[in-house]
Amino acid sequence: MAQDGSATAPVEEILIWGSDAGQRSSMSHPASVLTQDDLASINIATTEDVVKYEPSLVIRRRFIGDSNGTIGIRGANMFQTSRSMVFADGVPLHYLLQSRWNGSPRWSMVSASEIAQVEVLYGPFSAEYSGYSMGGVVLIESAIPQQREFHFDSSYYSQEFDAYGFDDRVNGYKTFFSFGDKIGDTSLYFSYNRLENDSQPQTFYFGANNSSPTASNVTGGVIGNDQYGNSQLWFGDTGVVDTETQNYKVKIGHDIGAWSGLLNIAYEDRASGHQPNAYMRDSGGDLIWSGNVRQDGDGISIPAGRLGVGEQERDSLSLGLRVRGPLTDSIDLESNFNQFAIVRDESRDSLRNPADPGFTPAGQVTDFGDTGWQSAEVKLTFNDLGVDNLGLVTGLRYDAYELNIDVYDSNDYQSGDKDSLNSSSGGETDVSAAFAELSWLPTQQWALTLGGRYESFNSDSGYYTTSVGGAVQPVTVPGQSRSAFSPKFTAAYQATDNWTLSYAVAEAYRFPIVEELFSQYQAYNTINQANPSLKPEAGLHHNIGVEYGFDGGYIRVNAFQESIDDVIEAQSETLAGGVSVRTFIPIDQVDTLGAEFIVNASDLWLDNLDVRFNTTFTDNEIVRNRVDPSIEGNVYPRLPEWRANLLATYHISDDWNVGLNYQYADTSFGRNDNRDTEQNVYGAQDGYSRVGIKTDYRFANGFSVGAGVDNIGNDIDFVAHPWPGRTVYLNVSYDWQ
Repeated sequence: MAQDGSATAPVEEILIWGSDAGQRSSMSHPASVLTQDDLASINIATTEDVVKYEPSLVIRRRFIGDSNGTIGIRGANMFQTSRSMVFADGVPLHYLLQSRWNGSPRWSMVSASEIAQVEVLYGPFSAEYSGYSMGGVVLIESAIPQQREFHFDSSYYSQEFDAYGFDDRVNGYKTFFSFGDKIGDTSLYFSYNRLENDSQPQTFYFGANNSSPTASNVTGGVIGNDQYGNSQLWFGDTGVVDTETQNYKVKIGHDIGAWSGLLNIAYEDRASGHQPNAYMRDSGGDLIWSGNVRQDGDGISIPAGRLGVGEQERDSLSLGLRVRGPLTDSIDLESNFNQFAIVRDESRDSLRNPADPGFTPAGQVTDFGDTGWQSAEVKLTFNDLGVDNLGLVTGLRYDAYELNIDVYDSNDYQSGDKDSLNSSSGGETDVSAAFAELSWLPTQQWALTLGGRYESFNSDSGYYTTSVGGAVQPVTVPGQSRSAFSPKFTAAYQATDNWTLSYAVAEAYRFPIVEELFSQYQAYNTINQANPSLKPEAGLHHNIGVEYGFDGGYIRVNAFQESIDDVIEAQSETLAGGVSVRTFIPIDQVDTLGAEFIVNASDLWLDNLDVRFNTTFTDNEIVRNRVDPSIEGNVYPRLPEWRANLLATYHISDDWNVGLNYQYADTSFGRNDNRDTEQNVYGAQDGYSRVGIKTDYRFANGFSVGAGVDNIGNDIDFVAHPWPGRTVYLNVSYDWQ
């Protein structure tokens, strides 16, 4: 009853520091397991690629190297990042400090080349995880060598993209190498990953209507609709986004008898920048960067700061320690400790484009101060409670988060001068938890779990600034304390050797994060309002599963239902000129009803043909909303009704694979009022149908080569921002043992 896919270790002579390869946590908890053998058809550049074809899961990675690779699982959309948890070797990668695009997991702290196995748990049905697992949990397990080894791989990427006034090809590359060894009882692993890539423009700009009689006549603007179907005159874009990420990783494992420890140190050095493009030219052929202009009778205003340049530097350090072993013959202990610190995170933006005749060095500098988190967990597993096949997992966990953001007006943005404070905000939260879960196998056919999680939440030290008489003054924001208990129950019945039925039910409470409570600032293009009195989201979740297992795989159907009260929604409005005003306002109730159909099989129809296929249907509805009853009955944003994924790999030989990948989603909405119905335009929530291919060949001397293409049809799809056009992958690797 515990198998899910192949039980063969995915990497020879490598230890996985989690569950055994191919193992599911529980048959009664909806889950999916990926080993390295399952990845043969995926063009993998970064860690997000490993899981993006899994059921009911979406990764909004807009380009290779995107720092905003948000995740959504089941009824949690891609901007509800605090409803999904991601761990690597027990170290949290989820970013429970900010939300929406800023709240994506820190995927780049783990290199795709070091991953041995991934398990996705759907829903908050385990007492071991907090209410931040409402959507699900991604558990990444890396490998640590058991003998001396060296690995090197390098990839090249090339994407073509054509939309609005941009038509060009952008390129990138990745280089990774690692060295590992085991000396006595100590395992050592060192790796370096460098990714450099240029992306397509991520934002396209149109101007606010302006009938000024002094407007200059121009050409080159692009006429097209926005997501609401209104005709607009587009004057520019953010230009190519140039990203460079370097990751340094050290893992040290040590065994003392039956006890083992794993120290995990990861350091990320990330830099990015963009140079906007202007489309419009005056009668002399010069580019227009700001001012009132008119094209073919349409007058618009181009704000002076809209086409300014920007760059960001971010350095992050993650420390993790996992210790596990037996206390007695029947009691095991596991402890996890982690500290994540933003060593530096600074964005520098100019007020005007350097090509603008009115350019000066003036700009803004946004700086993160003391920002990061700490977590500690101790967990005991009792394997003998005096009743046959009765076990208990119980433990304590503590998480503390701190966020501080300062925005400065600068007389020289390139130098990072912080001349005068424009705004500042931040605060702290912490969650203490105690959990226990009984598991019982009363017969060979039945598996039952009963658990609960008690959590105590606190927020404090909140503040923001306001302007009084031209001077910036701090304002103290009140904190809050809340607690909640979340019961859990699951059951599985193996009716025959092939058929298994399961049911799971759980309550979950998702407490607000620091940004939702305290973040209040005004930058050039964004105004954010805090809401320190937010209550936790309260969810009731059900899952009914039916599985038919056979040699080499299974067919699985899950039906799930989620009803969540006080949904914390980051609602925003774009004002004339493109300034976005955002605040966090709860929606009283959102319901989701869904179903998943999953087929994972080896040697399906043909020998050597492996297939992973899944399709998901969801029906989402805003049931109650007292603040704005007009949106009741609407579809909740960014949740397509239908989604599907396919991975098909044919093993021509033991050394040569060819594969096909496919992703599908139908259209959705980006707003609660469901007014954004226009498709294939910037800002839309397009459906998409993307086909990719991949092949790789392994030589006897340790070298491997591969090639692939994603989005063969070169569809230009917008999920608010544009997703990549046709992308070519070339890679080479070498392994020595």
